[in-house]
Amino acid sequence: MTGDGRAAGASRRAAVHLAAGNRLGTAEPRQEGPADLRLIPPALAAWGAAALALGAPGRAAAAGVTGCVLLAAALLLHTRHRTRSHIRNRDRARNRHRERSSGRTAVAMTLLCAAAGGGVAAAHAADLHRGPLPGLAGQHAHITAEVTVTADPRTVKSRIRGSEQLPELIALRADAVRVTTTDGTVTATRSPVLLLVRQPKGTGAGAGPATAADRASPWLGLLPSTRLRVAARLAPASDDGPGGRDIAAVLRVSGTDPPTVTGEPTTAQRTAGKLRAGLRKASDGLPPDARALLPGLVVGDTSRIPEDLDAAFRASDMLHLLAVSGSNLAILLVLLTGPPGRAARAERGGAAPLLGLSLRTTAVTGALLVLVFVVVCRPEPSVLRAAACGLITIAAIGTGRRRSLLPALAAAVLLLVLYDPWLARDFGFLLSVLATGSLLTVAPGWSAALRRRGVPGRLAEALAAAAAAQAACAPVVAVLAAHVSLVAIPCNLLAEFLVAPATVLGFAALAAAPLSMPLAELLARLAGWPTGAIAAVARTGAALPGAELDWPGSWTGALLLAALTVLLLLAARRLIRHPWHPWLCAACAVLLVLAIVRPVPLVRPLTGWPPPGWRLAVCDVGQGDALALAAGEGAAVVVDAGPDPRAVDRCLRTLGVTAVPLLVLTHFHADHVAGLAGVLRGRDVGAIQTSTRAEPSGQAAAVHRAASRADIPVLLPVPGERRRIGPLTWEVLWPTAPPPPGPPSSSGEEANDASVTLLARAGDLTVFLPGDLEPPAQQRLLAARPDLPPVDVLKVAHHGSAYQDPALLARLRPRIALISCGEDNPYGHPAPRTVTALRTAGAAVLRTDTHGSLAVTADGTVVGSEG
Repeated sequence: MTGDGRAAGASRRAAVHLAAGNRLGTAEPRQEGPADLRLIPPALAAWGAAALALGAPGRAAAAGVTGCVLLAAALLLHTRHRTRSHIRNRDRARNRHRERSSGRTAVAMTLLCAAAGGGVAAAHAADLHRGPLPGLAGQHAHITAEVTVTADPRTVKSRIRGSEQLPELIALRADAVRVTTTDGTVTATRSPVLLLVRQPKGTGAGAGPATAADRASPWLGLLPSTRLRVAARLAPASDDGPGGRDIAAVLRVSGTDPPTVTGEPTTAQRTAGKLRAGLRKASDGLPPDARALLPGLVVGDTSRIPEDLDAAFRASDMLHLLAVSGSNLAILLVLLTGPPGRAARAERGGAAPLLGLSLRTTAVTGALLVLVFVVVCRPEPSVLRAAACGLITIAAIGTGRRRSLLPALAAAVLLLVLYDPWLARDFGFLLSVLATGSLLTVAPGWSAALRRRGVPGRLAEALAAAAAAQAACAPVVAVLAAHVSLVAIPCNLLAEFLVAPATVLGFAALAAAPLSMPLAELLARLAGWPTGAIAAVARTGAALPGAELDWPGSWTGALLLAALTVLLLLAARRLIRHPWHPWLCAACAVLLVLAIVRPVPLVRPLTGWPPPGWRLAVCDVGQGDALALAAGEGAAVVVDAGPDPRAVDRCLRTLGVTAVPLLVLTHFHADHVAGLAGVLRGRDVGAIQTSTRAEPSGQAAAVHRAASRADIPVLLPVPGERRRIGPLTWEVLWPTAPPPPGPPSSSGEEANDASVTLLARAGDLTVFLPGDLEPPAQQRLLAARPDLPPVDVLKVAHHGSAYQDPALLARLRPRIALISCGEDNPYGHPAPRTVTALRTAGAAVLRTDTHGSLAVTADGTVVGSEG
């Protein structure tokens, strides 16, 4: 080699050494080159094209796919022609041409991937319109169908419709393979459908979340691949329905009879079902939260999760722990192969070297572990996402270089979108990709920055991971939940140290259950400690007054939050460079803690809520009633619980109510009792007093079950009874007699007319609380109690409806009339004529739908939480 050649080689090696970005240059075995981003544009193109094609008309999708293919072909032909014409060019021109050709080829490949994504998505969307089901669904026809179950059954949370709580449903995804109409026509098909089955009597609406997993419905025990024959009424699919747009029709199964099974599930599904059942049985003896959470944490079985625990995980942005995620599989793979980056070394860790497994055998074992994981946890979209993330972990273990992870993530996105294009519109898929991408790109830099500032390595990695995932996912979560969690990062950080032992011990219990149930129960008991701690973290975080901030639940709100996040990150970057940055960071941390804890002495001067010395507060719970009467420091008598547990819990927490000596449920309509769990959450409740008419029966039974579980006595009102708690006294005015015997009423008037009605004195204020009394009962009450005095405050009956007795209003002559109603409610509450009548009589009328929660102070001043 000539001297010039050696000099050129040395110059190239120096450039490589400098580009390594490490003081040891290429000699550093763990140094990483620049990330390979070539697969990212094709993956994003396929993802975006699939999302667009799923919602586009067939012709538009076909035109888009054709255009992408033609443009890609034109680029490739142009590249080939230019290559031939430059075949004789010198080196510099040839290199310049090679770069241009490479760019054109990359664009062509991106267009072809977009065409593939759009074409596959268009084909899937077209499949939904083939066969007889779409047309029959438009006619709401009755059919008999043979279906093959494709996913585990799940319960659909019951909704509140006015005073009624709709029954819970069991939702079951399946493929319809044979359809028989009422005229005897039989058609073979292959259409994805959603079965909706009403819960059997006694296990439906109002059964209470704590018993949801233990209901005896045989529908809940069905396994994927089971074949059924069902008689059903069809309904069209809709975007806001329980099935979404990726089904051809909704089948509302007639009756509540057990399913008619015509084909047993496969051996693999039966085995997986037995393993999951074994884990549930092994965890039966755990405390309630651990018992509910362990199956969800290990295999995504959320059937035991009570509503209040689910709400706590949502409020703290920890809901991803209740679904199978890539981290579950990553933990198992690391147990097998040891930490990433050491799998190919002689000092590699994990169980593989202890078992004497070679690298190739270890890789095969890891792949088999992924396969078993998918089968046991069910091949649903969330599990497929977990498997993809697990394969990324295998790539990290095999290479120990982050530059291979981004291409692996991009390849996983591309393959999953082509396999199931409906993932392109799935929020869970988007969150998985964002979280994984942030951990691969942003978190390492943040972790290194924290280590440079003295933060221990493991803690720095955990902090960076939690912060990066939250920053990337928060805008999407805001669209889904219309809130921003201020406790998400600390809660997820604390939970991260508990997830690994809970997952490992939970999987060990799962594997041990078929062999030895006592051993499985022991392992489950050990797993219950970290699992219970995770639940405690979620509950504690969600219970803080400032755990959540309301945020616009739209894509505009998401963009606003993303822009705000970028601005905060830029400000934090400049803050760290400031000479006084330790003090400034400490001040920001203190402000964040104050925003989360919201101590009343500090918050009240800023917001004016709650007003000092409040005597009566009407909570803004939407279309329903929930009211608190101050009964001493931290105590209040609560009248009704509203329709939403979270809303009433948040209101009482803001008011500082920690003890409820008596909870009065005026009647059993859902808009007054469905929020009962929110009143009970974290508070000492002395007793519950209810209406004498137990209608609707399902909701009355739910109240009694909840009281029994909480060991709270249930009392019936006695006409004329008087009570005192601290500065509060009250008298029961109505009902004056128990309801007459007879069948339950089909209307809600009798339940309304049995509302517990109170005349209370809160300090110097006289308060009249009539529940939802209708005019006939109001007239009878006035006839029975002609001595009713004028009152300071009237809680207007039935959310301010038009049905009010003028004589009673004239007798009461309230100075203040408070109306609890929901914004834009479909009933037109409050009625304009009721509001006019109250104002004409001299009352100041205030409403929760316009003023938020309302509080009346000792001097009669009314303050609204929203001004």
